[in-house]
Amino acid sequence: MKFSQYGDMSNSDQSAILTVVPRAPIPAAAYLLTGCIAVIGSNSLVLGPIAPAVAASFGASVPAVMTAAAAFGLGTSASALFIARYIDRIGARRMLQGALLLLGLALVASALAPTVIALVAAQLVAGIAAGVAMPAIYASSAAIAPPGRESGTIGVVLTGWTLSMVAGVSLSAVLADLIHWRAVFAAVALLAGTAVAGLAMSSLHDARKSGPAPSPLGALAVPGILPLLIACGAFMTAFYGVYGYLGDHLHEGLGEPVSANGLAAVAYGFGFGAAALLDGAIDRLGARRVMPFAYLLVGAVYVAMAMLSSGFGSLVATIAVWGLANHFGLNVLVTRLTALDPSRRGTIMGLNSAVTYLAVTVGTAGFGPLYTSLGFANCALIAALLMLVAALAAAWRSPPAPYL
Repeated sequence: MKFSQYGDMSNSDQSAILTVVPRAPIPAAAYLLTGCIAVIGSNSLVLGPIAPAVAASFGASVPAVMTAAAAFGLGTSASALFIARYIDRIGARRMLQGALLLLGLALVASALAPTVIALVAAQLVAGIAAGVAMPAIYASSAAIAPPGRESGTIGVVLTGWTLSMVAGVSLSAVLADLIHWRAVFAAVALLAGTAVAGLAMSSLHDARKSGPAPSPLGALAVPGILPLLIACGAFMTAFYGVYGYLGDHLHEGLGEPVSANGLAAVAYGFGFGAAALLDGAIDRLGARRVMPFAYLLVGAVYVAMAMLSSGFGSLVATIAVWGLANHFGLNVLVTRLTALDPSRRGTIMGLNSAVTYLAVTVGTAGFGPLYTSLGFANCALIAALLMLVAALAAAWRSPPAPYL
């Protein structure tokens, strides 16, 4: 007699049903993309620590030297908006290789720059390269992710920012002291060349779309993209507004030495990197569900920073939690954006990068007067309000993407 439809199965058959299929591993190509992010991040972060040495070499002021950082941001935003759309037609790997090659040449030019103007021009070109490379990296990481491991794969790639912040920021000052500031750009150029060679030997493949490259503004019609870009803008403006004046608060407000800025960067970087160990939770719960809570968590961290801003030790500990929370915020943002329309990932991530680097300008310029008049703690509270905006945008019930 059969007691159920499976009553006559053998023990081996039943064991096969009960066997849990192991989760697919993170592809090896993801770690190569991590290195590519680290190269781009290193160039975007190293100028600040070595700016005094660069200024002394040229007989210029530090603000004049930091104009090169502004040029990098401008180039990144413009190319992300107008050039990244060709990723979908030409292919992410090919565009990434070309962008990293251009970045390497721009870094060589930065190392050899005879004047501040030449350095600014070289960094503008580096920004143009980065504005294509970053969307290509994010598009590639989403394309190679095994089903159910999207957030985990993207999380591994995002740890490249940790490498650039912890290693790049720390080693740039050491290289500038021991050798010369030009050695910093030469070293990053060498890393860019290594990344190009790694891509050439990798199994990363291109998925190209036939037809004309999509219009960058046309991608704004993709269902669900506008709330996510609003969330991106609020999230990044809050980050750059607070991070841009954290160093001055530690030095001038708390009386800590300049080296304390490096400790804060390391704390943030380790928190950001440690969060990658928890990215599997996003895959299990779903990026759409996690995103509003991730941004509320970041907002809560800003409130804690405001409350603890008068103590160095407690503030540095909070900065580590800030890095962890921001990792989740960036992960869910990239995961949701890349899932909106896989055929237009390059264009969509180009819009994301354009909004991000616009937020660099808005956050840095907008928070400057606020920091001067209201102080660091109030800036952190304003950032918390921006994160409330980001959380509300993330919770907006737009039509779900096919893969979320």
